Amino acid sequence: MLKRIFAPLLPRVIAGIILGVLCGLFFPEGLARVFVTFNALFSGFLGFIIPVLILALVAPAIADLGRGAGRWLLITAGVAYLSTVVAGFLAYGTATALFPTLLGERNVSALTDPSEQSLTPYFEIAMPAPMEIMTALLLAFCIGVGITFIKGETLHRGLDELRSIVMKIVVSAIVPLLPVYVFGAFLGLTMNGEIGTVITTFIRVVIVAFALTLLYLLVQYAIAGAVSGRNPFKLLRNMLPAYFTALGTSSSAATIPVTLQCTLRNGVREDVAGFTVPLCATIHLAGSTLKIVLFSVAVMIFMGREIDPMTYIGFILMLGITMVAAPGVPGGAIMAAVGVLGSMLGFDDTMISIMIATYVAIDSFGTACNVTGDGAIAVVVNKLYGRREDTLQAPESSTIAS
Repeated sequence: MLKRIFAPLLPRVIAGIILGVLCGLFFPEGLARVFVTFNALFSGFLGFIIPVLILALVAPAIADLGRGAGRWLLITAGVAYLSTVVAGFLAYGTATALFPTLLGERNVSALTDPSEQSLTPYFEIAMPAPMEIMTALLLAFCIGVGITFIKGETLHRGLDELRSIVMKIVVSAIVPLLPVYVFGAFLGLTMNGEIGTVITTFIRVVIVAFALTLLYLLVQYAIAGAVSGRNPFKLLRNMLPAYFTALGTSSSAATIPVTLQCTLRNGVREDVAGFTVPLCATIHLAGSTLKIVLFSVAVMIFMGREIDPMTYIGFILMLGITMVAAPGVPGGAIMAAVGVLGSMLGFDDTMISIMIATYVAIDSFGTACNVTGDGAIAVVVNKLYGRREDTLQAPESSTIAS
């Protein structure tokens, strides 16, 4: 059933992106606000269901892993943080090498926060989430690890049933409506016009950012392919539905169902995928970090600010930690980074507003890199976990043989 639902998703999402841009050129505002209203309602429902989805997927997946699950959580978190920091350093090295001669004299004062000019929905319905995303993640860790110690079969079965219910909602409601949500998002971006202003002003930075995210994905999957012994291009191709879904939704959390299915298609065990994908959707923001670093260097060059290498090293290391606070919604990464930009790099209100404008307008490229990279991490962790199982089973085999 999952294959029938997810197989045609990629062309429908791509069609949603193209149609959203084209229709944004001629749609009347009244009709466009219908889709904006749908997006507001759908986004509210996503905000409500995502913490439940994380709890329903992560807790039983950790319980399935058994004893030692906590160690694998730490390993996954360490790999995710390393990937995020390396992306930051790659972006900083590229920016400092290219931007001083590439950018020249440009005016960025005309940029504003796109949210200030966005189309408004006809009405909204409040859908408060039962808990925050980080609360759901921590609760899932505690329950999942706890089950492995007390062997709570009743609770484990209950979580399995909750997982089945949530996945039924995902398959029956969320995934079929994602292309419409993608269409509405790009329709709004096009009609607001701010994305055109950002691209015109930062065209060279946008090109470098896009090229660098693709390069970083190739590096991630080259490593994943080497570790797993799989064809990296095939692994990356299987993740395309997640890439384009994230491109349309601009949300790692909203893309979790698609990322999970793509990861399973790459041969990752269900229990390993069940905790790596939701975990990485929250803490692995390599693409967002890469984009924040690139644009922060560009803004400092535009403003004539001095760039201190040691300050930027500390900024990147702290940014990797701060990204965990990003709530998994469009624009969440830049809002989490605002405090670090001000305290460590000395960004004033004008510079921060420029950063928000550039980030929100082209947020989806960083998010697509984030979720696609999650699949590479899942492949690596799956291979390492398989070796762990081989090690544990080896003594048993020799005993039986003797």
